[in-house]
Amino acid sequence: MQELEFKLDTEYIELNKLLKILSLVESGGQANNVITEGFVRYNGEVDTRKRLKLRKGDKIEFSEMFIRIC
Repeated sequence: MQELEFKLDTEYIELNKLLKILSLVESGGQANNVITEGFVRYNGEVDTRKRLKLRKGDKIEFSEMFIRIC
């Protein structure tokens, strides 16, 4: 599994926007689909909230990628 650190410049970033910014999906619509279909894990558990607010310390797993928000 590949690991990546995402440095947060603001208080939070929404989950669907993070996937798009990191080019893990091709579009916002695709981001929403993979989230609602349960392909994304938030802090170790499946979470289907598209606009979940990620903050420093959160961890995301998606498509053989581990992302740490810092």
